[in-house]
Amino acid sequence: MPKGMFVDTSICIGCKACQVACKEWNELDGEPDDFREVDGRLKAVNFTGNSYDNTGRLTATNWRHVRFIERGSSLEGNMAWYMMSDSCKHCTEAGCLEVCPTHALMRTDLGNVIVQQDVCNGCRMCISACPYGVISYNKRTGRVNKCTLCDDRIHNGLETACAKACPTDSIVFGEVDELRTSARQRVETLKELGFDKAQLYGDTDVLGGLNVFYLLLDDPEVYGQPVNPQLPQRNLIPNSLWSVGSAVFIGLAALVSFRTRTNGAKKEA
Repeated sequence: MPKGMFVDTSICIGCKACQVACKEWNELDGEPDDFREVDGRLKAVNFTGNSYDNTGRLTATNWRHVRFIERGSSLEGNMAWYMMSDSCKHCTEAGCLEVCPTHALMRTDLGNVIVQQDVCNGCRMCISACPYGVISYNKRTGRVNKCTLCDDRIHNGLETACAKACPTDSIVFGEVDELRTSARQRVETLKELGFDKAQLYGDTDVLGGLNVFYLLLDDPEVYGQPVNPQLPQRNLIPNSLWSVGSAVFIGLAALVSFRTRTNGAKKEA
């Protein structure tokens, strides 16, 4: 049975304990672009100005990103503040895994998708194949990195570091089928409480189902998630056929035009 995580954004408090736990357990460096040496001391220069979000995005050294979304206006009395702990979704239909030419990306027996660092050649095809922008290139190692779902922990009977650290149980680790059952019940409870837009994102309707899926209180795009994510490589054959068809049509049109002009020139002569 595949393992995964259910992320309930309705009880996320934005404490970033999950980010810290992820960094510590996986021994991830600070993001190089976010720090600079000033007066002989390393200082952070990554202030995004976007609420309390100073990570900004997922990178090769930031495998977890707590999003802060401010909606409405406190002056109008309709202020809403959403938080979401984002990471790799470990998709059932994983685009990154499909395009990897060296099979560096692999799915384990527990359903999580990992990058085999000793096999990765740094071609970066997986980066463009991921509809979530999860995978990033590590300039220091020349390879790509992303969340592994704490592969070493879960294969030794432990939960993920982020789920272990979460103080509100907003992140829950377990068997995906069991998590989906409890998640659906949670959605119904929230709707009864008046949260009409409460919904699951990443149920079986998205890329065959996301092994890391979310309960959202608003539309997916509000949380920076694609409404209908697609795998770019799935469009390769249709687009190729359109290209070939277009080339044939243009070629025939040019041939007809050339013959028409040639015949006209012969009549004038």
